[in-house]
Amino acid sequence: MKLLSYIFIYRRCLLVVFTLLILLPLPLIVQTKEAECAYTLFVVAIFWLTEALPLSVTALLPGLMFPLFGIMPSRTVASSYFKDFHLLLIGVICLATSIEKWNLHKRIALKMVMMVGVNLAWLTLGFMISTAFLSMWLSNTSTAAMVMPIVEAVAQQIISAEAEVETTQIACIDGNTNQGLELDESVNGHEINEKIEKAKPLPGNCNDAEKITSRTELEKISVTGSKYRTKKDHMMCKLMCLCIAYSSTIGGLTTITGTSTNLIFAEYFNMRYPKCNCINFGSWFIFSFPAALIILILSWIWLQWLFLGFDLKEIFKCGKTKTVKEKACAAVIKQEYEKLGPLRYQEIVTLVLFIVMALLWFNRDPGFASGWAELFPEYPGFATDSTVALLVGLLFFIIPAKPLTKTTPTGETVAFDYSPLITWKEFQSFMPWDIAILVGGGFALADGCEESGLSQWIGNKLSPLGSLPVWLIILISSMIVTSLTEVASNPATITIVLPILSPLAEAIEVNPLYLLLPCTLCVSFAFLLPVANPPNAIVYSYGHLKVVDMVKAGLGVNIVGVAVVMLGISTWIVPMFDLHTYPAWAPLPNNQTIP
Repeated sequence: MKLLSYIFIYRRCLLVVFTLLILLPLPLIVQTKEAECAYTLFVVAIFWLTEALPLSVTALLPGLMFPLFGIMPSRTVASSYFKDFHLLLIGVICLATSIEKWNLHKRIALKMVMMVGVNLAWLTLGFMISTAFLSMWLSNTSTAAMVMPIVEAVAQQIISAEAEVETTQIACIDGNTNQGLELDESVNGHEINEKIEKAKPLPGNCNDAEKITSRTELEKISVTGSKYRTKKDHMMCKLMCLCIAYSSTIGGLTTITGTSTNLIFAEYFNMRYPKCNCINFGSWFIFSFPAALIILILSWIWLQWLFLGFDLKEIFKCGKTKTVKEKACAAVIKQEYEKLGPLRYQEIVTLVLFIVMALLWFNRDPGFASGWAELFPEYPGFATDSTVALLVGLLFFIIPAKPLTKTTPTGETVAFDYSPLITWKEFQSFMPWDIAILVGGGFALADGCEESGLSQWIGNKLSPLGSLPVWLIILISSMIVTSLTEVASNPATITIVLPILSPLAEAIEVNPLYLLLPCTLCVSFAFLLPVANPPNAIVYSYGHLKVVDMVKAGLGVNIVGVAVVMLGISTWIVPMFDLHTYPAWAPLPNNQTIP
């Protein structure tokens, strides 16, 4: 037993050592560049999946192993760790830092919820829409972390308001005295039950039996200390938590900058197929927004039906008086919004820069019309989305936010400098350096696979799959990716599968986008487990959910997500990228066998 205890304690160290040793015969026996690169790929993949080492530390392994195996020189590998992606990420984080610093994200979320209404079904939809919108521009994690305290406050206020109403009803039954709730701390459950048994319906009061039942529930809560009055309250809390977790992930699908996996795909694709200028901010938004919108609405319907039932009459009621629950929701949301005060100068400037960045992204090369990039015809393709992100990002460090003052010896307050919208220290606290290194390791791995010939070898071995229908290949690969991303991080998953799917598409002479786009979207569908992604973990930490709740709800959302992606890749996405034609920008298939 002591041995097993030691094995458990040092399991990660043992996993690292045994992985390196068990796979070592591959490069020693085969002795080809493909085998040596495959050894590196397997080691990195296992460490990423098991998290035996921190993800970013594992991402540095190609920089160590490729030069030792003679696959790529160290200088070349190092250049793979910083790409155009990183400049785009820096600009986006500047925007996100300013939005969160000046509370613009909270104002947007609350305003959108106020516009939707306070009926519980519409309220959850409002939270989902506002969360998804914020997640388009901020990280999924920070969006969920920001919205959840608001949702929790609303949920608790609903429960408290209904408890107060039932207290009033009980006071009416007891002759304007609320004996049921005026309990001394020494009163035990037996005495309370005696009071309940003595309670009798009063003549002239409607639904008295129902009120006494409610009184019984209130008294039980007073004794047990449960935070839920009824099962419906508990279901409501579960519903609202999952709505935030899932919508923060779904919203990230709609923009290239929405999640790190979208950025990884865009950089990998543009690096592998430099002659294709079809993937940019505008084209990504046009094809992904309809899919994300459909997934969001269907997920809302599914979660509503699963936890509270989907009553159309209740949802679409018009002109009826607001219930106590709805009034409580409106009061909390209005109170939170009023705490923000009037729109400040810093928020206005941040909002303007945010709109300018989005417009410049959309209008750089929209595809259906001339974009501003054509103003520089002598430098075609030089300006990218990262150029826009850096331009706007630098403005956040230049534009004044407020003057800095100091008090002179005479007691006079004078300004001596100004503070910009964001400072370098604030930017550093938001910048996900671990993701930057992780993505860089993925790019280095992809370059090594290409340089060693491993990508071509994999493509040749997978070419027999060309006999299967393309839609079946897409479905199988999407389901595999969706399953894998539940147990591995999303960036690690996409980094592993991209170098496999690209040569597969080339080998079977299918437009690479046909396979890569669905899998890139599906890699974000980590809805089943609390550990699958950070938003899931954040909402799970509030204590309303069990793992089985997330599994039941997430399974339905996963099915909806894959089905919508399959629908999109078979309909509106096809003409956008001419998916049924093998493109000229992709390399010609090479059927030569690599020894």
